[in-house]
Amino acid sequence: MDEITQAVRDYIMREYLEEGDERTITETTPLISGGIVDSFSMVSLLRFLEKKYSIDIPDECATPDAFDTVERIAGLVRRFQKAEVIQG
Repeated sequence: MDEITQAVRDYIMREYLEEGDERTITETTPLISGGIVDSFSMVSLLRFLEKKYSIDIPDECATPDAFDTVERIAGLVRRFQKAEVIQG
């Protein structure tokens, strides 16, 4: 598991699972469709990612589908990291 994937997974487990919740979050666990992340949580996760990785993810890219798994979220971060490098 790479650093981005691990950071996303750790954030979700720390922020959105209650203490004692036995669910395991993997790269492919359904987050939004599985009821772990809701729309409010998605916004806080987006802000966390933008701050941690110094990127700007446009609202039209921050869709429930894009945020439904750790794998998709990490891919989104990588995509916008590359865009920042190109624009920078």
